[in-house]
Amino acid sequence: MRLVVVSAGLSVPSSTRLLGDRLAAATAAHTPADVQVVELRDLAVEIAHNFTNGFPGRALADAFDAVTAADGLIVVTPVFSASYSGLFKSFFDTLSVSDSEALAGKPVLIAATGGTARHSLVLDHALRPLFSYLKAVVVPTGVYAASEDWGAEGLDGRVERAAGELAALTAGLSAARPRPTRDSFEEVTPFEERLAALRPTG
Repeated sequence: MRLVVVSAGLSVPSSTRLLGDRLAAATAAHTPADVQVVELRDLAVEIAHNFTNGFPGRALADAFDAVTAADGLIVVTPVFSASYSGLFKSFFDTLSVSDSEALAGKPVLIAATGGTARHSLVLDHALRPLFSYLKAVVVPTGVYAASEDWGAEGLDGRVERAAGELAALTAGLSAARPRPTRDSFEEVTPFEERLAALRPTG
């Protein structure tokens, strides 16, 4: 399983990155996963340039490739003005311009961090509609971590539940993908044989 974490945290260390790491570790505990982290703060300049010239820089293009090729995504943003951050939205805007089908059918676990529990509705009022619009398959449980949640029992339970849902959804979608089969044209009976079968015998 190729699992990509997209973190829009700005500080170092970042609670947003920490939440993404915990979700990735919990998911990998359910199913073996190769985890890659995309730090959006390192791509801010290239994202801005992409808006003006229409071409992603090398690092941004690599991030696009990683997200597009991932079997599952964990996306985490800090809350700004009761919504996702501008950097977070800008990354997915430029990704969708580059490839409008990049997230189509892809399992996505949404998560956010903030200073107060009052902003927890950002998951259902901002993040879930965004990724539904991008045609992703959003796992039922989103994870919001306020400052007081760190070290509390409730956060661990939400992380574990969401990670289990992402692992199960990713495995289910992988199993449901059609397997390559022989081209049906290779098995078509020649027309002459069909005519011969219709001729009366004797």
